Amino acid sequence: MKSLAISTLLLFACPAPAFCESSVTFDRHGDQVTVSIGDAPLAIYNTSKDLPKPFFSPVYAPNGTSISRPLENPADHKHHKGIWVSIDEVNEIKFWAEDGKIENVSVETHDSKNGGPGMLRVVNHWLGPDGKPVVIETTDIGIYPNRLMTYNIVFTVEDAPATFGDTKEGLFGFRMIDSMREKETGKVVNADGQQGTEECWGQPSAWVDYYGEAGGQTVGVTLMDHPGNFRPSRYHVRNYGLFSISPFGEKAYTKGTSEAAPVVIQKGESLRLRYAIYFHSGDTVEGKVKEAYDQFLSVTK
Repeated sequence: MKSLAISTLLLFACPAPAFCESSVTFDRHGDQVTVSIGDAPLAIYNTSKDLPKPFFSPVYAPNGTSISRPLENPADHKHHKGIWVSIDEVNEIKFWAEDGKIENVSVETHDSKNGGPGMLRVVNHWLGPDGKPVVIETTDIGIYPNRLMTYNIVFTVEDAPATFGDTKEGLFGFRMIDSMREKETGKVVNADGQQGTEECWGQPSAWVDYYGEAGGQTVGVTLMDHPGNFRPSRYHVRNYGLFSISPFGEKAYTKGTSEAAPVVIQKGESLRLRYAIYFHSGDTVEGKVKEAYDQFLSVTK
């Protein structure tokens, strides 16, 4: 099969003993997979076919507080659910807004062994109006004891070309609890020293860190881009708690300064993207965000 990006597997070796002191395990109950680090839960992956898409929720910080916004009765943007992968628009289908359905087909789990990460492989079909997949997503998620989650996403097209449009609504997202958002206690900084959602929004950067108060302590979440992706991604980071990263919005994220650059995956081709999300205690320095980013690069090729 042809590919628009070089496809290699995640490395399974532990980058340093400090990252791998606890084991990562999975426990499946029906349509849910619970991920634990030692005896502490990290997140639950929800796969029910009754859902508009699969997602992780709740998601827990190191202090045990759930920091993903509760699913019940959201005040806005009901499609913002925990950690998720989706985008508007693929062949003009608004998967991000849940006008299109992303259906989980399979989940494969591997507990951590010999100091490596726990591994979760998911296959999701992005369905068209005829119920057939316009895109097949195969994502390998590496989960480390320090709460780094690496995403190796491969989009494959089997029957007809798929066009990923130019939009700010995507791709790899997280919605945090209100207390952490910039409107309340939250602070935002990127790898280039820009601060605040206004400065960091739409900018390419190796990482963006968003931290605030949860459970009486400062905790944070970091999104990370990989330099091997086909183009630098940009961040949709908002003061009300939305936090996402995408390579598909050159015009949208630059407010028209750059030309739209939609991406077409031809029949029989695939596109690979690599990202990470990291949950930590403290602010950016205390949470060792730079070290976690170096870890991400060391375990992902």
